[in-house]
Amino acid sequence: MKFIRIIFISSLIIQAAMHTTLNAQDKVILDEVIAVIGNEVTTKYEFEYQYTGLVGQGMPVRNNTRCLVLEDIFSTKLLLNQSKLDSVEVSDAQVESEMDRRLRYFIAQIGSEQRLEEYHKKPMAQIKDELRESLREQMLIQSIRGQITSDVQATPEEVRNYFNGLPDDSLPLVSAEVEVAHIVINAPMSNAALEDVKGKLREFKKRVQEGEKFSTLAVLYSEDNGSAVKGGEIGFVGKAEVEPEYAAAAFQLKEGQVSPIIKTRYGYHIIQLIERRAKKVNTRHILLKPKNDPSSMEKAKLKLDTIIHRIENKELTFKEAALKYSDDIETKKNGGIITNPSTAASLIPMEELEPSIFFVIDKMAEGEISEPVAMQGQIADPGYHIIRLNKRTEPHKASLELDYQRIKNAALAVKEEEVLEEWIESTLEDTYVKLNGAYTEGCKFQQNWTKNK
Repeated sequence: MKFIRIIFISSLIIQAAMHTTLNAQDKVILDEVIAVIGNEVTTKYEFEYQYTGLVGQGMPVRNNTRCLVLEDIFSTKLLLNQSKLDSVEVSDAQVESEMDRRLRYFIAQIGSEQRLEEYHKKPMAQIKDELRESLREQMLIQSIRGQITSDVQATPEEVRNYFNGLPDDSLPLVSAEVEVAHIVINAPMSNAALEDVKGKLREFKKRVQEGEKFSTLAVLYSEDNGSAVKGGEIGFVGKAEVEPEYAAAAFQLKEGQVSPIIKTRYGYHIIQLIERRAKKVNTRHILLKPKNDPSSMEKAKLKLDTIIHRIENKELTFKEAALKYSDDIETKKNGGIITNPSTAASLIPMEELEPSIFFVIDKMAEGEISEPVAMQGQIADPGYHIIRLNKRTEPHKASLELDYQRIKNAALAVKEEEVLEEWIESTLEDTYVKLNGAYTEGCKFQQNWTKNK
């Protein structure tokens, strides 16, 4: 069993939460139970989705392919079950942070939050609701897996032996990759634009207090397209599931009460509490975003021109400038380096770059810095950024010299797989397992999943 597929299968869980491809009748048929591992259930719908996803990613289809996928799913369920038995915790804040990181990546890829909503035919609040628990499960699986393999290491000698043991014709081809860094300067907000937004929100609040429906005003004026169609309603959420400023205001309200104006990274809001239930509240809101005038954008661009000039004159390095000036809090402390959202590595395959970055750095040389580029399709404030191409690798056959870390990770994965296999064998002895023979008949599993058959 290739246990390293666990992380990929877990990522398919996330994708499944963001796509609804079957009608209600299909779901009834496909939700037949295939297996129960401890307290965790595997349904036919889950299996079919993940099997289709793996095949779509290029997994070869052979006689035992369905059985291999089933066993990998059973393994993830065993890990998830153990994480709950061991009371492994993933905080709401961790889930929300990871979800925001992934959604920012998806939004950057597709162009805007509105386009993401249109693609999935769902408002952002619903996308988050469906993604949240699946992501929590993936993080629990990764956490318990990390605990089991925490002592596994690969020495330089083991890495060399692993690489030298690979047949030459099986060495992977590595696509072109780049390491890029950027410095972001948000466009300063004009006082006039800010006061215009605040004035409108104050007027909306007054109209609600005089008897107009908050929901009607949200439909007409809110710039949160996902919730506006529902009268501004975002559904029941806990404190960690929304922006901190939003939560602080919402949880202080009485039912029907409207908040003062609050600011989040999305813009400016007024909030009305609909209902409070235990540690969650259901609210509706109206969001307005101040419009930047051209002069504000020009100021951001000029500031970046000055930063480029100082770097070229060797007054400071790009890394120092990122730390001192960049408005991107996620990258400024790391020299502005943009990491791969899938692997957290600094090298990103060219085909996975945001289009807005790809076309800027495509013809750049290593060490070159771009002219200021307008930021588009971002959640954050509008503005400009400059991009530095730190490193570029050409497509090549994997080698120890160029790809040591990648090969080390592969060698480490093999050792981790061995440890995980031993853990599964041991844990299965004390775990309840029930399989539906209609789906597992003829499968020759590596582990004894059929012990209770």
